[in-house]
Amino acid sequence: MAKRKRFTGIRELLTLAPTGDTPDERLGLIRDGVVDCDAQGRVSWTGAASDAPSNPELEVVDLGGAVVLPGLVDAHTHIVFGGDRTADFASRCEGVSYEEVARRGGGIRLTVRETRAASRDQLTALALARLEDLIAHGATTVEIKSGYGLSFEDELKILEVIARLQEVSPARIIPTLLAAHIVPDEFRDDRTAYVNMIVDELVPEVTSRGLAEHIDVFCEVGAFTVDEALRILDAGRDRGLGLKVHGEQLSHTSISSEAARMGALSVDHCEYLSAADIEVMAEHDTAAVLLPGASLFLGDHERAPARALLDAGVRVALSTDCNPGTSPTRHLTLMGTLGCTMLGMAPHESVEALTSHGAHALGLKDGTGTLSVGAPCDLAVSDAQGWRSLSYAFAARPIREVWIAGERVAFRGGPAHAA
Repeated sequence: MAKRKRFTGIRELLTLAPTGDTPDERLGLIRDGVVDCDAQGRVSWTGAASDAPSNPELEVVDLGGAVVLPGLVDAHTHIVFGGDRTADFASRCEGVSYEEVARRGGGIRLTVRETRAASRDQLTALALARLEDLIAHGATTVEIKSGYGLSFEDELKILEVIARLQEVSPARIIPTLLAAHIVPDEFRDDRTAYVNMIVDELVPEVTSRGLAEHIDVFCEVGAFTVDEALRILDAGRDRGLGLKVHGEQLSHTSISSEAARMGALSVDHCEYLSAADIEVMAEHDTAAVLLPGASLFLGDHERAPARALLDAGVRVALSTDCNPGTSPTRHLTLMGTLGCTMLGMAPHESVEALTSHGAHALGLKDGTGTLSVGAPCDLAVSDAQGWRSLSYAFAARPIREVWIAGERVAFRGGPAHAA
């Protein structure tokens, strides 16, 4: 149980509780702010220091004139995997396409082979190091997908590793079943049998054991068709899982509209969305999780229509897509920079995308991604000159320290979980 605390010395406090339509108001900016944290690690009061009620029982934590915002939300990662894809990267640098790398046995299939060969202990150690780096960059809530096992046993192995991470990490971890990443080699000649296995065996096992909160499908040429994706999503929905899709990344399939009509929490990637897709997503309040790190790393790649999404009223989140092949990064605030420079977002929109909109994309309704009263007291503390510098100073690590549920878990120059 956390000690009751009062955080002071906050030059700019971003509560993400909107008070109006200007950028400062959209972010719920309070100058010379204060955050009080209760014994359960939740926000009990926020406001200006001049209005703070006297409470001598609170432990005062002076943050020294920092910019403070809610702990960041990384709503799309693939951090449980074995091996790396440096050879693939070298090939792409020589002009070999991502698709040709995959045809030569690289890509996702290479990572599947290396992940299957790794033990639970090995995968846990590798993933924990990546998770701690995400935390050091400000993430306090992290979605983690399976998807590099692609068999009944190996998908369960990855989800069991994610469950271990939930036990040892202070971060809030949201596990997602992505068995429908690609069709594995052993099912190439009978893809229906693989879909049947996911629907009839894996989804019931995963949900009966509580190993996932969401289900995801990669709907794309070379992965899963729209009909296959909808069948898998329907099976997950019937078992109480939230719905997410990797959609419209390499071509237009219409899965984004179909998934939104099913009540999907988010469509992720979104590079080839149509205007009609955007309209349907807005109508059903389906978030768009944009992954500019992947677009940057792949080079000559279509960019997601962030401006059109935002103008239509779709909530846009930005995430790292941390994975070995297309976005090997844990620098979450850099995604905010790329949202501005590559996708046409305003700085305040990038802050929303890293916090409250990421929480919406994960279906979280407890105030995560905000510092509203009752929300988790998760803080990302920065030495930035002001909140706009969070996306401006892209080469730096702007987050100085991280607090989860009122306890400091990381600070610059120190390990995660440090007291």
